Amino acid sequence: MSVRTGLVGVAVVVSVTAGALATPALADAPAKDGHRATQQAMDAAVAAGVPGVTGQATDKYGTWKGTSGLGDLRTNTPRGDRDRYRVGSITKTFVATVLLQLEAEGRMSLDDTVDHWLPGVVTGHGHDGRKITVRQLLNHTSGIYNYTEDKDFQQTVFGRDGFLKHRYDTWAPGKLVSVAMTHKPDFAPGTSWNYSNTNYVLAGMVVKKVTGHSYADEIRRRIIGPLHLRATSLPGTTVTVPRPASRAYSKFPDDPDKKTYDVTELNPTLASSAGEMISDSADLNRFYSALLGGRLLPAAQLAEMKKTVPVPTEKGEPEVGYGLALMRQKLSCGKEIWGHSGGIHGSGSDAVTTPDGRHTLSFNFNGDWTGDSQAVMEAEFCPK
Repeated sequence: MSVRTGLVGVAVVVSVTAGALATPALADAPAKDGHRATQQAMDAAVAAGVPGVTGQATDKYGTWKGTSGLGDLRTNTPRGDRDRYRVGSITKTFVATVLLQLEAEGRMSLDDTVDHWLPGVVTGHGHDGRKITVRQLLNHTSGIYNYTEDKDFQQTVFGRDGFLKHRYDTWAPGKLVSVAMTHKPDFAPGTSWNYSNTNYVLAGMVVKKVTGHSYADEIRRRIIGPLHLRATSLPGTTVTVPRPASRAYSKFPDDPDKKTYDVTELNPTLASSAGEMISDSADLNRFYSALLGGRLLPAAQLAEMKKTVPVPTEKGEPEVGYGLALMRQKLSCGKEIWGHSGGIHGSGSDAVTTPDGRHTLSFNFNGDWTGDSQAVMEAEFCPK
């Protein structure tokens, strides 16, 4: 998406296409030469240094699959069009969907306080769960400090030596929250916006408190099963990615040698319900199409999910809105797309769809240091 969200080092890097038009969404039109522009944008990402790209688009003309570059630098194996990959913060849309389903069932409310469900958990250095609602967790207006910005956590998880030593460590959700609680809030609840992975660790904890089951179990029962998402999983402490899959690569900012490291294996509890999931492009398209098409939530809850708050951007950049784990942006041709992005070690992913869920695109870069994902989305939805 326009707002790159993930767990790799920082929470948000705003990278929107300058000059996008703030005009109503246009009717979908067939791409010239099929998806040639999308393929060219993928190839350009590889030329810029991304090891490999895999993606899939679905529209009224059918399904297109595209790949570029390598999935394994050691064996020179190309990326596969059925690759599974870590989707990082795209996990958040699944978690939010579960909570909205629970609200529709009358089991909780978006206006419940965090302390109502998790008494005493959000406290310390000015944090107060009695003044923060579930809605504010989901749209990142809570002000809760982002645990992935903690310097010690970053050195342990995102630094070269720390990652190589601790990549298989297990992190309990409560531990991640406690890291955040050692810092002051970013702002008073509801007064501003800042992307915080802590919000969605807490959201996953709320799911468990409401249902008695883990967020992973509820996602499997409510979304993965009914939609037959056979490539989608919540791995827990499992450190590998199920096949078929490519390798994932990283360049650590603190590495003086600027080497490329294979970071495929890691314990995803470092991301918890903020970014644990593994999926593929076909499953992500199916999920976002079903969500925006009204097949996962009642109309009232989907409307709540699409109520966005403005995301701070640089002067001259187009409007970006963040709902309840749904981001909205206008592309350069005026089309509106909804979805989410996600980053985690060695993996950058985007999954987006038109407002009616009928034209979808999901893709993944298997490197976390370069590549223009915005160009791929522009090429798919606004082909020249």
